[in-house]
Amino acid sequence: MMMDDDMENGGLGPYQDRPRTFPNMRSKPYVPMIFRILMRINIRVLFVLLLLCLGVVFYIGASTSPIIVFVFSVCIITFILSIYLCKWVLSKDEGPPEMAQISDAIRDGAEGFFRTQYGTISKMACLLALVIFCIYLFRNTTPQQEASGIGRSNSACITVAAFLLGALCSGIAGYVGMWVSVRANVRVSSAARRSAREALQIAVRAGGFSAIVVVGMAVIGIAILYATFYVWLGVDTPGSMKVTDLPLLLVGYGFGASFVALFAQLGGGIYTKAADVGADLVGKVEQGIPEDDPRNPAVIADLVGDNVGDCAARGADLFESIAAEIISAMILGGTMVQRCKLENPSGFILFPLVVHSFDLVISSIGILSIRSSRDSSVKAPIEDPMAILQKGYSVTVVLAVLTFGASTRWLLYTEQAPSAWLNFALCGLVGIITAYIFVWITKYYTDYKHEPVRALALSSSTGHGTNIIAGVSLGLESTAPPVLVISVSIVSAYWLGQTSGLVDESGNPIGGLFGTAVATMGMLSTAAYVLTMDMFGPIADNAGGIVEMSQQPESVREITDVLDAVGNTTKATTKGFAIGSAALASFLLFSAYMDEVATFAQEPFKQVDIAIPEVFVGGLLGSMLIFLFSGWACSAVGKTAQEVVNEVRRQFIERPGIMEYKEKPDYARCVAIVASASLREMIKPGALAIISPLVIGLLFRILGYYTGHALLGAKVVAALLMFATVSGILMALFLNTAGGAWDNAKKFIETGALGGKGSDTHKAAVTGDTVGDPFKDTAGPSLHVLIKMLATITLVMAPIFL
Repeated sequence: MMMDDDMENGGLGPYQDRPRTFPNMRSKPYVPMIFRILMRINIRVLFVLLLLCLGVVFYIGASTSPIIVFVFSVCIITFILSIYLCKWVLSKDEGPPEMAQISDAIRDGAEGFFRTQYGTISKMACLLALVIFCIYLFRNTTPQQEASGIGRSNSACITVAAFLLGALCSGIAGYVGMWVSVRANVRVSSAARRSAREALQIAVRAGGFSAIVVVGMAVIGIAILYATFYVWLGVDTPGSMKVTDLPLLLVGYGFGASFVALFAQLGGGIYTKAADVGADLVGKVEQGIPEDDPRNPAVIADLVGDNVGDCAARGADLFESIAAEIISAMILGGTMVQRCKLENPSGFILFPLVVHSFDLVISSIGILSIRSSRDSSVKAPIEDPMAILQKGYSVTVVLAVLTFGASTRWLLYTEQAPSAWLNFALCGLVGIITAYIFVWITKYYTDYKHEPVRALALSSSTGHGTNIIAGVSLGLESTAPPVLVISVSIVSAYWLGQTSGLVDESGNPIGGLFGTAVATMGMLSTAAYVLTMDMFGPIADNAGGIVEMSQQPESVREITDVLDAVGNTTKATTKGFAIGSAALASFLLFSAYMDEVATFAQEPFKQVDIAIPEVFVGGLLGSMLIFLFSGWACSAVGKTAQEVVNEVRRQFIERPGIMEYKEKPDYARCVAIVASASLREMIKPGALAIISPLVIGLLFRILGYYTGHALLGAKVVAALLMFATVSGILMALFLNTAGGAWDNAKKFIETGALGGKGSDTHKAAVTGDTVGDPFKDTAGPSLHVLIKMLATITLVMAPIFL
């Protein structure tokens, strides 16, 4: 990406004469190939093709189950609603030309990095798909697969197709997140010139569009895959696969989604935080200029990073979370139904799809409940955006409780245990309450209205060191309440499931694990609204940057500062929400892994004894993996930030006129440095996550073969999963909360407290914020993706450990 030559040569006149004109970094607008192909097709032909596709989809759905038809219908209706939200957002004005120019530069930087990053990820995904295909060609098959006629080649093709589809959908989810954010940011900036409430509504609806598309794609993608396999394999016909075994074929979809989400989160997180750290250290601390000041050469790279790190990566992240939870719950539902010998298994298997279909409906209502106030004056008192968002979330939660109860009565009622549906409804209520408490806990530890962040800000008044000590201690302390909540929810949901009345042929209760799965569904039953709040953060952050760079009045910046501070809190709360759901989903995937090992080994595999030295070593390696991965992720940010710092310092030294507005910074140079470095640095931690469980499992399988210990490889991998999950949850909670608290402590001081901007207290807070940046936006978010990816990769590769 290059600046215009005349801009580089100063052809646009002295900087001080044009204080609101910025480099036009736009080259040719990027449009993905699939959209370029569709745009060339005649609109009538395209409409006919769309109708044909919908007809085929509904035909396959009707051939599978009426429940699938319901899921398809809800998804399509909410997609239409998302189009309305998108058109509503895009109908808003972009403000004066200087705002539009900055927005164009951000958009081009984000799209350019996205294109390069996902090009790299797609090549790695194709290579991994080839490896999976080869492994499946030589692996063992289960008795059920042999009886249904699914050989190794069919199994390999099905798994690879599911993997690639999951990867593709995850990539599209990331693109949608970025696409809307780079168009909404300038519209929020423009709206902030009129009123805070209008700016809030635009940011929320933009985030809502992305959230509905991401969640809808996850649901409809799995539903289409399930229905296609059902019809193609002739499920439940004589001599074919049973419907209870069908969900196991979907595991590749979850793995593909996890694979893309991990690299998207790593690459985007390294990009956004390296640029942010470099801009803050030199701009705020050394030069004493405000955040997002146009004189800072790294400011455009910082604003680009908000979109590729917080929007694109988070879209892929939540897509993967929902996909993993749905698939694991379907697997456990199928296993339980098979052991209970229930007559109609479809309800238990397809229940997760229905829950998330209702999620789309209730979250849409919550999003639309946030409206502009009648007083549209910029002079009107600024309402608390967090309170407004919280009201919308409360509406969504109440509707979630009602729809979840109705769903359990509809799908989980069985004559064998008439009251089981009520127990499972209570499991869902446990999950919903857990999500709500998680959001509140994270808000308490990261919002500057509460004591922890204010105490952290106060510690900055005595220096940089005390700020770091206070932030680390806050992060460590913040792990306790969420862990207690997760523990209570898992035990409660398991107990409710066990007492549901569902028993196997021997009369033993077996509903415990499915109860935990239902609680996980309850926790994610408001996922679309939670993602909306998450997307709100980076859009508001970008809007503040555009306002600062275009030199708008201070009253406008005050509005975007308030929105930005709330955005930091919503990002932190949604990360806490994601960690909690990751903990429950990983528990489900671990249980599914145990069942699959037992199926392939044709012997019971219900316990993992860590008193066995090799198994204990596997657990130790799992914990080590979490710390090594986190270290490499933070180190990647540090190395890239050093390059940015050196470049920004060089420009300030070689172009002294920058500070007096006489020379223009070379924004494009910083963008190029961060883009290339982040792509390079994301490979090592990502490869570690993929290769480690495979190498460890194979090594201990070989060791077990020569020492006569059957299933040693599978047991060691199970221990690795257990210890990695526990360590990863705690580490992610610490990193996310500490980073969010440091950021908002700085924001609190910037409101004028404790000396305000430019004071020594503020500089100490900036240091804490830069330390927390790789914590909360790189290592922390990547960790909960890593936890689920470890579970899915071991589930997909389970036979090679035997």
